[in-house]
Amino acid sequence: MTLTTAIRTEAERTYDLDRAHVFHSWSAQAQISPMTITAAAGSYVWDGDGNRLLDFSSQLVNVNIGHQHPKVVAAIQAQAATLCTIAPQHANAARSEAAHLIAERTPGDLNKIFFTNGGADANEHAVRMARLHTGRYKVLARYRSYHGGTDTAINLTGDPRRWPNDYGNSGVVHFFGPFLYRSHFNATTEAEECERALAHLESVIALEGPSTIAAIVLESVPGTAGIMVPPPGYLMGVRELCDRYGIVLIADEVMAGFGRTGKWFAVDHFDVTPDLLTFAKGVNSGYVPLGGVAISPTIAETFADRPYPGGLTYSGHPLATAAAAAAITVMSEEGIVDNAARVGAEVIGPGLRELATRHPSIGEIRGLGVFWAIELVKDQVTREPLAPYGASSPAMNAVVASCKAQGLLPFANFNRVHVVPPCTVTDEEARAGLAIIDAALDIADAGLA
Repeated sequence: MTLTTAIRTEAERTYDLDRAHVFHSWSAQAQISPMTITAAAGSYVWDGDGNRLLDFSSQLVNVNIGHQHPKVVAAIQAQAATLCTIAPQHANAARSEAAHLIAERTPGDLNKIFFTNGGADANEHAVRMARLHTGRYKVLARYRSYHGGTDTAINLTGDPRRWPNDYGNSGVVHFFGPFLYRSHFNATTEAEECERALAHLESVIALEGPSTIAAIVLESVPGTAGIMVPPPGYLMGVRELCDRYGIVLIADEVMAGFGRTGKWFAVDHFDVTPDLLTFAKGVNSGYVPLGGVAISPTIAETFADRPYPGGLTYSGHPLATAAAAAAITVMSEEGIVDNAARVGAEVIGPGLRELATRHPSIGEIRGLGVFWAIELVKDQVTREPLAPYGASSPAMNAVVASCKAQGLLPFANFNRVHVVPPCTVTDEEARAGLAIIDAALDIADAGLA
């Protein structure tokens, strides 16, 4: 048996066991055929048939430092040999160092770090902190957003995944955020969209009752919902509304943080400091599950002599925080955040704008760093999506299939293809990925005739 045959045989066994025993998230179990991944390195993964695919999804937009970075793998191995696990009530070197490195990079004075297992429970705890701090219960969150799959987080979410889990009793009220391409405010410019979106939000606050609202939760740059970069002044305007009405501002940086937009955190583009900032994904590129909340001094002081009623067995797990400390160090030493900014500005952004001049199926491209969306439409004038909101379409499925057949693993959601490679992506890899998308979009264009 050759090595290739052995790998293929093991991949077949992996698939069979998966289908027999694994219950997949967000899926109708009988209708899926999951790709088997046997290996990964840098910007690439290998499937069960031995095909190499350029990972333009970063998996779930979390592998910011690329796959299998040797320094982070070594840090996990070293930590496992020293201290695999310890209860969260005990101080340990890995957690202390990770908290220190994160606090050095968070905006303003967000210097206290509460560790969670991932982004959803980070948002759960941020909301809990805000409610306890303010003595209020209601939380505002925008439509076209995603905040996680746990109970509070899914109710915060403003996309169709919320619907089966929403019983209207979560204390969450949704509002429209700025999105000029599909404006709810009949705006024609970014300035109009910003002004009208802020006026709308203030109206929601007034009609819901400012004294009832604990927090406003926003993805700094909404991710899965469409990578809608807020117009200049919007986040600053939300900050001012929160200050005016005593509302806690929670910035969800789970997807946009740790270099994804070309800065350590997406809020850094807008000179805004939230009261609470949630993170996960890129903090250690998902090598070991980890999330957290960065906390302002004012909110931290609420729990100085009052116990915080929350915790997790694996809060600040040594393996996860050792991976985070190593990943943050690697990102700093290797200029990974700067690379994301440069590749976005010099390669991905210009490349996508060039594609938009040639493909009638492209309605809009938008993004920052290595965080971009291609909005696909049936008609550029009417802006009818290539797939309906909350679903796919044969045309979208054909585009995705073409990308995979050409050696690209894309991230697609509804009528969009997201260009979200690792922050370590090279110019050559970025151009190769865009060339594959270029060819795949010929299929979408053909269907418009």
